[in-house]
Amino acid sequence: MNKAVIAWSGGKDSVLALNEIHNTIQIEALITTVNEDDRIAMHGINKSLILEQARAIGHSMIEVRIPPNCSNDQYESKMTETLQECHLRGVESVIFGDLFLEDIRAYRENFLSRIGMKGIFPLWEKDSTVLAKQFIGSGFRAKIICVDTQTLSKEFAGREFDYELLNSLPTHVDACGENGEFHTFVYDGPIFQKPLKIRKGREYSEQNRFYYCDLLLK
Repeated sequence: MNKAVIAWSGGKDSVLALNEIHNTIQIEALITTVNEDDRIAMHGINKSLILEQARAIGHSMIEVRIPPNCSNDQYESKMTETLQECHLRGVESVIFGDLFLEDIRAYRENFLSRIGMKGIFPLWEKDSTVLAKQFIGSGFRAKIICVDTQTLSKEFAGREFDYELLNSLPTHVDACGENGEFHTFVYDGPIFQKPLKIRKGREYSEQNRFYYCDLLLK
């Protein structure tokens, strides 16, 4: 069986990608980027929750430490170093939860080709609304932890990702937040050995644009 690592944010798309493919490929580890505040890049979730999440679904975690105000060159350097080490251990592919952004996929495939690896996109071109409903209907549970206030009201931060939320999303917002409108953290579901016990922490904004609802372990 081929070996792969999966690009991991703790959100529903990476969880769905893992759920889609975990019986067909050997997952060596989850791989995530961690900033100087021990938070997951972009999503803002504390590393401790991601580690607990990884334990709950039975996978190890590889951390890629990135510096403050990380440039793309710095990101690529850190990621290249980590993936080359994985490649030496027989890992051939990286799994992504991307849905339809062609430029993002092309960038990932070009980057991986320079290392001698390939990308796998198990959710590619699947309908966002269908996937969102499949996620909820399958028993996964998640909360919105970050919203881009240029496209979505900050009041959505901290809400449960459920059918009620889907019905209340503005029509211009993708049901899976594929354009970066929002990010989620998954705390329970079919691939979890046990649910994570979480509670809401503080809410805060950054860059006068992104609004976060922090989550804490109980």
